Amino acid sequence: MKLGFIPHDILCALERVDTNLLSEIRLRVGQPVIVCYGGQYVYLGYNGAQTTSSGAICCDNPQKILYSAMEGSVFAYTEQLSRAFITVDGGVRIGIAGEYVLHGGRITSVKNVTSLNIRIPHDVYGCADGIIKACSGVPHDILLYSSPGQGKTTLLRDIARKYSDMGINVLVCDERGEISAADESGKGYFLGEFTDVVRGADKVTVFTNAIRALSPQVIITDELYGETDFNAVNIARECGICTVASTHVNNINALMKICFEYYISLSGVKQTATVYDKNFNFVCDCATVGYVGGNAFRPQEKESKDIRRVL
Repeated sequence: MKLGFIPHDILCALERVDTNLLSEIRLRVGQPVIVCYGGQYVYLGYNGAQTTSSGAICCDNPQKILYSAMEGSVFAYTEQLSRAFITVDGGVRIGIAGEYVLHGGRITSVKNVTSLNIRIPHDVYGCADGIIKACSGVPHDILLYSSPGQGKTTLLRDIARKYSDMGINVLVCDERGEISAADESGKGYFLGEFTDVVRGADKVTVFTNAIRALSPQVIITDELYGETDFNAVNIARECGICTVASTHVNNINALMKICFEYYISLSGVKQTATVYDKNFNFVCDCATVGYVGGNAFRPQEKESKDIRRVL
């Protein structure tokens, strides 16, 4: 995972924190650097995480940091910039705030960048064991929901591996490049020997074409939102294919309209997940042990036992 675009003083400070507990780095022009650490927002000082702003590192130029992350090639990120974020190698997603340039009601670029939210991905083997068991141990339509930063994508990675280990053909629809976190060579997180990954296309396009081309038995995707994404799930359902997905939607009435067999509520770092059936009847609470406290990055290697730091 490449974080070399971050200024040296911030990188040195990050070496003094447990990166397994680090999920966000928030950089605002002229303001102290804030990190989401162990599920809480705290300041970043030269000696690591701290609860007060006194002595915290300040961010001078988030726009320069963004250009460094794009390695000077704004053109290569034009489509992503139109959605106010970019994803760089290792699945690191950078949300962008500033002046949005609109054309025909659509964002075409971002200028005068004022802040960045750098999301740090994690990968933990075994974190989905409890969820798989609670959902009968075989593929079903499963929807993980929570506010941002509660481990949904981490769990999706492990669910992909679990189903793949059962000999089930899994398709990962990786619209934003976060689930697989693959670099230009295609190497990223190991998602299973029976797993295919399609990156960069919207869900309806992937679901429609990949169902014909790759014959998946389960499709895994993240961040369902809006009628178009929900229609993609219906396409899979009509073809007898299970979908495992995540969403930020928390309204139960809205969730039930998507018609999943199980709904999984995530409530925070190292907290239990609550499992509901299709009618939102309580099924059980189950542990997602260490899904942020495990190794922060594992490249595409099946048997390696090494703990890899993100820095």
